[in-house]
Amino acid sequence: MHFAYPLPWWLVVILAAAVAAVVHAEYRRPLSRLTGVQRGVLISLRVLTLAALVLFLFRPIVIRPPAGSREAIVPVLVDVSRSMRLADADGQTRVARANMLLKNELGLALSSRFTTEIFSVGERLAPAKIGDLAADARRSDLTGALAAVRERFRGQRVAGIVVLSDGGDTGRAGGSGGAGGAGGAAGDAGGPPVFAVGIGSPDGPRDREVLGITTSDPRLDHSSVDLHVTAVSTGFGRTPFALRVLGNGQVLDARRVVPPADGSPIDEVFTVSPDPLNSTVYTAEIPRDESEPVVENNVRHVLVSPAGRKRRVLVVEGAPGFEHSFMTRAWASDSGLEIDSVTRKGKNADGQDTFFVQAALTSGFPAKREQLYVYDALVIANVESDFFSRAQLAMAADFVAERGGGLLVLGGRSFARRGLSATPLEEVLPVELNDRRGGIVRTALGEGDMPAHNKLTLTTEGETHPIMRIGGSPDETRRMWAALPALAASATLGGPRPGATVLALTTAPGGGVFPVVAVQRYGQGRSMVFAGEAAWRWKMMVASSDRSYEFFWRQAARWLSSPAPDPVTIAVPDAPEPGDAISIDVDGRRNPDDKVAPRGPRERPLYVRAGARAAGAVPHPRRSASRDDAPWRGRSVDVCRRGGP
Repeated sequence: MHFAYPLPWWLVVILAAAVAAVVHAEYRRPLSRLTGVQRGVLISLRVLTLAALVLFLFRPIVIRPPAGSREAIVPVLVDVSRSMRLADADGQTRVARANMLLKNELGLALSSRFTTEIFSVGERLAPAKIGDLAADARRSDLTGALAAVRERFRGQRVAGIVVLSDGGDTGRAGGSGGAGGAGGAAGDAGGPPVFAVGIGSPDGPRDREVLGITTSDPRLDHSSVDLHVTAVSTGFGRTPFALRVLGNGQVLDARRVVPPADGSPIDEVFTVSPDPLNSTVYTAEIPRDESEPVVENNVRHVLVSPAGRKRRVLVVEGAPGFEHSFMTRAWASDSGLEIDSVTRKGKNADGQDTFFVQAALTSGFPAKREQLYVYDALVIANVESDFFSRAQLAMAADFVAERGGGLLVLGGRSFARRGLSATPLEEVLPVELNDRRGGIVRTALGEGDMPAHNKLTLTTEGETHPIMRIGGSPDETRRMWAALPALAASATLGGPRPGATVLALTTAPGGGVFPVVAVQRYGQGRSMVFAGEAAWRWKMMVASSDRSYEFFWRQAARWLSSPAPDPVTIAVPDAPEPGDAISIDVDGRRNPDDKVAPRGPRERPLYVRAGARAAGAVPHPRRSASRDDAPWRGRSVDVCRRGGP
């Protein structure tokens, strides 16, 4: 005997114990006097009844040997993804070759011995007929199809599963193998064997593809963006090809690319300047080759939206000084930033700190989360750790991890003695605060790369990071930083934490190499440390036309504050395909009982609680659709209070 739902041994033990316990409790004190024989008979009957009920729940089955092989079923799964349209199967399209196999040799051989059932495999499993197979699915979910077939024929005799496909699993589950790999998984789970039949050329078609196009964080001035384009050329060897970038349909840059090897990915970086007022669609494109059968993958798009609202930055300064005044002046001149500052002036007659406040705060540091969370970035400049209470430091850590804000800590006082060690902010910072010997960073440098005393030297990561890129190219950026004056001093910090990035280094008088600029992502936000002193020298000791100082601090503030979400954030997938059902994620962080609804005839309110997320799957219209009732197409999304706007 077998079970449709096999019982593990530990579950058998638990169920047996449960049946015994129930029977024992029932006949421990019967309502009427029973003889020993009567008690034994009743206990046996109840045990048998309960055991039978448990067995029936797990569907006992008996596999009978078939009177003939015709009683065995062979499901045949045929891949109907769009790649089956390629005409590389002995002069036929792949789907036509699959149809011919089912009509002739393969179909006849199977139907003479077994009962066959045909299924098409695309986004889902569906019954099909020979001759009616059409390759129009956007993906082939082989893993899901095999699981569906096993469930469909559970308890029936299946001699095997035949899969006709041209490649691997491209379903949403992200199967890593092809049909054979999926079959192996099915076999390991005790299912029927899977026989994969490859369709098409074993070498695959000649193809050039744009794998992806992504944008970096914008950098000044107003605001250049790096487009990272990844492409691959297969079947053409190392033959050069053209790769070009278009902005709203206009060619901006074109390059002749030589692959390092056939099938090796190629990464190219294009620097563009988006429209500051309107969205720009950038396109990475490979012109079609005459021998290329597939051209749909030669193009990728990315949308770069203009800057939204101003980013609010709160600056808490330990004392007035040149460093802070020059820094806040640089930020105040940025049209994308709004600066509030709180500067400690000294103590009053009662020994309490007094502040010069350029914000809606009077107590120095925000006392409530609501007051702090209205900002997108927090700057702690030359403030001792004992200035803050532990609750305030914990609130600042949550500001980064949960709110998604940015944190910048700078100045010698902030790192003096133990600094922020053993406080809630310690893990937020990108460097270690308890190991300041400088040996961790030194191991990554050669003798010729040693930075001069208090002179800032970029790391390889720093040359391309949006905070440090003050030049038009990595080489120009390195030259410009090398030309800047040395700092007056630098705090000795430890090496980077796992996942953090050191952007710039310097050496201390004892010869140790220490980070000056380091960054990391922490939770939902970002953090940065600047260990240098007297960075105002980069402004006062250079030509008046040199804007390196302003660029550095403005880019740092923008990078830190840019990921901070708005009170209500709406996110959609980066690159939905036409016809996809996309998920619209709404993240409400501030106002309770908000509701989100698309404008238009298909309004569907979605209520969101403060701090919670809500998602709704809606159809993504095809590009050819022009009907006014296409759901969510070109519509705005309103956020309003429950009961009305």
